[in-house]
Amino acid sequence: MEHLKIDIEGSGIVHIKYNEPMSQHTSFKVGGPADILIEPTEVEELKEALSFVRQHQLPYYVIGNGTNLLVGDKGIRGVVIKVGESFGDIEITGDEVIAECGVLLSTLSKVVARNTLTGLEFASGIPGFLGGAIAMNAGAYGGEMKDIVEWVEVLDENLELQRYTNAEMEFTYRKSIVEPRNLIVVRCKMKLKKGNQEEINSIMSDLTQKRKTKQPLHLPSAGSTFKRPPGFFAGKLIEDAGLRGFGIGGAQVSELHCGFVVNNGGATAKDVYDLIKHVQQTVFNQFGIKLETEVKILGEF
Repeated sequence: MEHLKIDIEGSGIVHIKYNEPMSQHTSFKVGGPADILIEPTEVEELKEALSFVRQHQLPYYVIGNGTNLLVGDKGIRGVVIKVGESFGDIEITGDEVIAECGVLLSTLSKVVARNTLTGLEFASGIPGFLGGAIAMNAGAYGGEMKDIVEWVEVLDENLELQRYTNAEMEFTYRKSIVEPRNLIVVRCKMKLKKGNQEEINSIMSDLTQKRKTKQPLHLPSAGSTFKRPPGFFAGKLIEDAGLRGFGIGGAQVSELHCGFVVNNGGATAKDVYDLIKHVQQTVFNQFGIKLETEVKILGEF
């Protein structure tokens, strides 16, 4: 498909980049150029960008920190709207926290910990922004976003701000209503609990140590590549299939944790994509179980 040639200059939208390498916006550190990248800094600018692309019937994709994203080597034909760290406000009142979608979970967890609030320790090592974590109901070590979210404010399909309660978000394992209804998370309110500073610090330190010893944090990846199949663990299935350390090009099934596909140096997006497909096929052939990716795959390969 040809690169998008429409000129956005003069549209009133600022913070525009053309032919922007997506390798600079994904934790895999791979991916070709997006025709247009827009990075709005406030809700009204986000609305303007969305209104423009819809009015001109342009293909578009809304992303956060790119920590759960694989973009093809040929890039993305269309517009990428990155809702980033400009949306990073945090307000704390007692045991209630209101935070915007672009705050890093690692930052948010440290801020609430300093305020002696407990309940978000599980998220301290999850990469990415709060918005993406809510959209996919991110979780780790027995905790999930659904456990602490009270309400979520979103831009709906009509570009109107709407507020959904926890129940209305329909949180399930790694899912919510956000993606199916084409919503964009703007901010949320979380209800935590007052805790003991030493205990909070101890839990976070313990989880950090577990991640360092059990996860390949030193290599580019998108975290857990596959969702947990009901009744099984993806990493265990992949290991039992004999795929620990298996590689294609510069992509490899992590030696440290088989649930992670990593960029072992010089990987292309195609390497990563082909390895994901190989793992899925091998596990299905041996065990009859279909591994579903947590990683979202965009663009042309």
